[in-house]
Amino acid sequence: MSGPLDGVRVIELAGIGPGPLAGQLLADLGADVISIDRKAEPRLPDRPKDANRRNKRSVAVNLKAEGAADIVLRFCERADILIEGYRPGVAERLGLGPDAVHAVNSALVYGRLTGWGQTGPLAARAGHDINYISITGALAAIGETGRPVPPLNLVGDYAGGSLMLVFGLMAALVRARTTGKGDVIDAAMTDGSAAIMSLIHSLRASGLWQDRREANLIDGGAPFYRCYETSDGGFMAVGAIEPQFFAELLNGLAADPSWAAKQYDQAEWPAMQEEFAKAFKTRTRDEWTGRFEATDACVSPVLDMAEAPRHPHNEARGTFRELDGYPQPAPSPRFASGNADFRRGAFFQGEDTINVLKEVGYSAEEIQRMIDAGQVGQSQ
Repeated sequence: MSGPLDGVRVIELAGIGPGPLAGQLLADLGADVISIDRKAEPRLPDRPKDANRRNKRSVAVNLKAEGAADIVLRFCERADILIEGYRPGVAERLGLGPDAVHAVNSALVYGRLTGWGQTGPLAARAGHDINYISITGALAAIGETGRPVPPLNLVGDYAGGSLMLVFGLMAALVRARTTGKGDVIDAAMTDGSAAIMSLIHSLRASGLWQDRREANLIDGGAPFYRCYETSDGGFMAVGAIEPQFFAELLNGLAADPSWAAKQYDQAEWPAMQEEFAKAFKTRTRDEWTGRFEATDACVSPVLDMAEAPRHPHNEARGTFRELDGYPQPAPSPRFASGNADFRRGAFFQGEDTINVLKEVGYSAEEIQRMIDAGQVGQSQ
């Protein structure tokens, strides 16, 4: 299947992290995503192991070369979306800011993805995921009692950045297709990571959340929502929040049934946690998995990235698929009309330069002149 975004063309000004993931998510669902990479790279025997490059095409354009911006603007004439992740002002200096792009295509949706946003006192500063989520309250709420723990770069870069950008792009694209007028999306990871904390802020305002880690319902403070070590050094994830699920947890652990009436008594949590920890240490991870798998106790094994693709549920759903020599997450979400598929593996930078230039009307002679002038490159 080509996917629900078949016919949507996206220009991605290549960057790192959340921008390429946003492009990958669009490409996975059928969009024609053209990555504008800074230079061509040699075609090696093995494809790059970079899932963010899959299902895309790559054109190598030296954006600092004279006249290079005009090449990208030619692409924009036929595009629906542009994604850029530069610091504020960089795209404008390259001649590819929103005004320049909308001058050639007023219906294009222009997506800008940054950590701090296009405005504000930190807008021009460097940063990474850990910095962006540190000022929104998200980082302070995650981790152990003694210190916050970075949740990889999932909260700021990807949830607050990539996913929020894609959400904004799709919303603006719907309107552009109705009105013929494009838009500019200012997707800041600070804004996005704050937005996905909405419920936690509400719980705090209602007096149901404390500003202390491991002291709350879903931050590891509750003995029925945390991870426990098993006898073989593995871990089990426990999420038995509701009373009926908690009852099944107690039964599976052969724990004191009187805990059922004290589930939400925080004064009892330390003793309850100690009993649960001792119980989990009596069996291996696989033994506990077998004991709980057929129940609604909300208990599951903690798998590493090598194990996850082999889990029976993931195998049954095809959650991971082999591509470029390793298992990687399949396109998501799924559609009743048919799901998108892997159309191609990760690109070598610049491998589609000539073909894409021909598509937008450049002749063979013009392309050769651009190659000779150092404006574009072709992967060899």
